[in-house]
Amino acid sequence: MGLKVKIKKWRRYSEMSDLGIISRRKFFNNCFDGALTCAGIVSGSFIIFLSNPSQTLSSTIIVITGFSTALAIGISGLWGAFLSEDAERKKKISDLKKEMVIFEEELEDEIDEEEIDKLQFQEKILLEKKEIQKAMITPIGFNHADTNENNLNDKRAKIYKEKSLIEQSEKFATIVASLVDGGAPVIGSILPLIPFFFGSALSLFHFIISYAVLIGILVYLGIFLGNISGGGSIKYVLHLVTAGITTLIVSLLLELAISP
Repeated sequence: MGLKVKIKKWRRYSEMSDLGIISRRKFFNNCFDGALTCAGIVSGSFIIFLSNPSQTLSSTIIVITGFSTALAIGISGLWGAFLSEDAERKKKISDLKKEMVIFEEELEDEIDEEEIDKLQFQEKILLEKKEIQKAMITPIGFNHADTNENNLNDKRAKIYKEKSLIEQSEKFATIVASLVDGGAPVIGSILPLIPFFFGSALSLFHFIISYAVLIGILVYLGIFLGNISGGGSIKYVLHLVTAGITTLIVSLLLELAISP
């Protein structure tokens, strides 16, 4: 199967399962959670750095703490999302199967009613065919049930094909949604840690670059929401940046409350 065929199939699965809406929502929520979690880690380290300027802190501690937190959030999101999505979509498939059974029974009843309406007319045609057969060498075969039986089989095949496509689309959506749920917070948590890879001793430069990356992530997410809503990106950007500043202020207040 070629790549274009696979992409076309995946696009169809995505449309059938409303994957786009679910993935966008999961990406924003979890990337935002990851970014603010990392902001808390960086802010806590920054407060310790300011409280003890003479003490040499290692950036390795922040990197290890941040990566461990990012992986924990990612695994939690991936595992939890897969189980919850799988359960919800299995319920959806189960409900769909019940609806399909009811629809098929109604379809059979409908075909039976049509057969009753057509029976007298078809019996008359049969009698005429038999009279013709008596005058011919090669008999003419005629089965009045073929038309209705083929019609029922075609409709059944269409139902089963549609049900199979829905099941495949739901499985595809479960996998993709789980990957987004687990990957988005990891991205939001790891990117602000990049400055701490350069240099073992902490400096003010590390924190400035890390906060700049955090603000960049929040601005991007605000624009992302603005594009989804069809406008008002500045409003969302201000809301998200305010959330980041609030995280820093709360961390600072917490440090002041705990410190003797």
